[in-house]
Formats: sequence, C-alpha cells, structure tokens
Amino acid sequence: MLQIYNNLTRSKEIFEPLQSGKIRMYVCGVTVYDYCHIGHARTFINFDIITRYFRHAGYELTYIRNITDIDDKIIQRASQSNQPFEQLTQTFIAAMNEDFLALGIALPDKEPRATDHIAEIIQMILQLIERGYAYVGDNGDVYYDVSQFPDYGKLSGQNVEQLRAGTRIDISEQKQDSVDFALWKAAKPGEPKWPSPWGDGRPGWHIECSAMSTCCLGNNFDIHGGGSDLKFPHHENEIAQAEGATGKPYANTWIHTGMLQIDKEKMSKSLNNFFTIRDVLKEFDGESIRFFMANAHYRSPLNYSLENLQNAHSALSRMYTCMRGLDLSKQTHEKIDSDLYVNRFMKAMDDDFNTPEAIAVLFDLVRETNRYRNENINLAIEYGKELKKLAAVLGFLDNNPDTFLQGDDRHQQGDSDEITSLIKAREDARKNKNWQESDRIRDVLLDRGIILEDSAEGTIWRKK
Repeated sequence: MLQIYNNLTRSKEIFEPLQSGKIRMYVCGVTVYDYCHIGHARTFINFDIITRYFRHAGYELTYIRNITDIDDKIIQRASQSNQPFEQLTQTFIAAMNEDFLALGIALPDKEPRATDHIAEIIQMILQLIERGYAYVGDNGDVYYDVSQFPDYGKLSGQNVEQLRAGTRIDISEQKQDSVDFALWKAAKPGEPKWPSPWGDGRPGWHIECSAMSTCCLGNNFDIHGGGSDLKFPHHENEIAQAEGATGKPYANTWIHTGMLQIDKEKMSKSLNNFFTIRDVLKEFDGESIRFFMANAHYRSPLNYSLENLQNAHSALSRMYTCMRGLDLSKQTHEKIDSDLYVNRFMKAMDDDFNTPEAIAVLFDLVRETNRYRNENINLAIEYGKELKKLAAVLGFLDNNPDTFLQGDDRHQQGDSDEITSLIKAREDARKNKNWQESDRIRDVLLDRGIILEDSAEGTIWRKK
C-alpha cells in the first residue's frame, strides 16, 4: 500500500487518489533565464522516478510540469543581453531539454508556459477580486490580500504576524499590507506587457502556477510537487490564490525534494560553488548523476561532491559489469523466485519512494547474477532480466554495457580505435610470450584510465 509523506499534514499517509487508479500531478518547473543547475537535476530526476513508479504500479498518470517564461529575472537577463525575452527563454528551454535528456528525464504529459495562459491568469485574478481576496492599486498593480485567507501558512507553518514584523512595503509598491503579494504588475517602460482590465502589465510569479495547474488538472487534484525551496512563499501563495478563487481544496498531497549541498555548504554563485548540469556532464555521464541523486531518499539533504559522484559511477559500473555478455533475449526455461525481489522492491518504493532500499534490492540481483555466471549461465540470464526490468523503474541500465563501461567520445580517455589497436598488439605479444611488452601495453592503457579484463573469449576493456 503506497504511503507518501504529505508536507501539508506533515505526516506519512496512505495515498488514495481522488479517482481510483488515476493520478493528476503538477510539478513546478524551471524559470528559464539561465542554464539548469545541479539542484534542478535533483528535483526533476526524483519526480521522473516517482512518475515512472506510478506507471509501473499501474496508475494512469497525468503529469504536468510547467515552464515559467516571464518574470523579473527573465526580463532583467533579456535586457542585459539586449535580446527579446522570447529569444532568451527559447534558448534556455532548448538547453534544459538537452540537459534533461542526458539525465534520462522524460518529458511530462503537458508542459504549459506562463505566456500561453495569460487569459486564464487574468480570469483567476478577476475571481479573486470578485470574492474579496484581491485589490487593485492606483497604478494598476493587483495584490492578494493575505488577511482575507485565514489558512495562510498551513503548508509552510509560517506565522503571518511574524512575517509582517519582518517585512516592509517598498516605496514603489501599492500594497496595503507588507505580507500581501503581487498578482499583476503594471507595465514599466520597455517591459513585456499584455492588456488587462487594470491596464497593460504582466502576471506575478505565483499566480502563474495556480492558473496553469487548475487549467490543466482541475480545481482539486492529487499531487503538487517541487523543490523544498518553493514551499514558501511560492507554494503557500499558490494555495491561497487557488483556494481563494475557487473556494475548493487545491492539491491534496504536497511532495518536496530535499536541498542539495555542495561540499556541505549551500550552493551559491557568491560562494563560487554553483554548478550547472552541463558543467557536471563534462565530467560524468548522465546516468551516474542520476544514480547519485537516487541513492539518497528524495526528502533528505544530499551532499554533492566529486567523490560522491565517483562513488555513484563506480556502483553503477558494478551493475553494468554484471550485465556484460548476458544474452537477455535468450529463452532459458529456467525459473527464479522473481516475486522475492519484486515484492521487496515494491515495498521499498511504496514506503514514500525509498529509492536507497530499492537500489539495495538491485544489488542483491547483481550478486545473484554474478554468482551464477560460472555455475549456470541460464540462471544468470534470468536474474539479469529481473535486474534490468526493475532497474528501468528507476531509469537505470538503459545503455549497452560496453557503451557505458567504455564511455562515449566525450568522456573516453583516448580514441577507441587506438585502444583496440593497443589491445591487439598486447594479444600478439602474449602469443609470442613477450610478457614484458604485454605488461608495458597494459600499463600504458592503465595510465590512460583503461582497465583490461582477460577471459577465455578474449580481452575486453572498460574505463577506470
């Protein structure tokens, strides 16, 4: 029975979708003004795994992940680079898609953009004004009146009085209370703008997701997710907006991924420890990055370091080494107790998506596969089949083992043709009993990070 930690109730709950067998899930996507960073990788790899598991468990899932393509940061960056904001966002949307593909993150069912939903955003603001939850400033700005929503703070645990004491109203703002927040911003000279009942302007950040999520999934849906840094104020404000406008509960379950630290410090450009996904992909393959992220529980803090990434690559290499040379298309007629592993795997994932425990099950299958390689190759093949099937739920073992272990051209230390030539020269030296030359070639390759494995079938190689 699937249990999920619900941040709204601060407890692990038995998950029951609103409609039996069907799940509607919305996850806050990327604000596309720069390249995606490694913190984005953690959030969206974990939600990709959650998505895969829902479908593996038999649910009919509708997964929505939005794109924020208009906000203050986008406008500022477009101005700095002297280009239209649409050109800037399209550049970084394309880069995001490249990065996510390299990490094995599948596309959502729908990927709404804020600029395509201006009409729905305006309609929601009109509803909020009509229901007494919002007001219009003299300059055309529209604000949410937090005092009218008694449940404000129910997700994040924030106290309105404490928030009020710690904030002030900027001289440029027209809001009545320091805790109120913008729904619509009047246009400034040179900024992107859309017509509205309050004059030309653009939406505030928070209202975008309330409008897009309810437009795609209805006023009340099953799951809302995102990084833990969005819990306040973004997700808190989403709840206030959506429930104020519709009078109905918003999302039933709230899932947040934990923070990613860099060598035990918060990732920050000011600390010079800020890494984009494409920075990291220059050193490590996408599947190893994915394994690193999945090897910790999605809610726990995770420390990013080169050592931890290297350990993840080594662990994944063990899986691929185990699969190397197995003909998984072969019908062996051997039987294994696959239910033993499937049930343990499902039990782990049903326990709030406990990926570390699920990965432990995969390594038990690795051990059994390796155990039978020499004793009974057909049994090894059957264990390998089970390993590949369950690993796919987490997005692992999708590559050919040799491709992964030898690396692609970007990561490989030396041209594969040259490596093959050196291996051939070493084999000739061994045939001529020239052990000194054989050892020399092995050492040359080892210095370049290439490990040779000799067997009765010949010599194969992999990256160190």
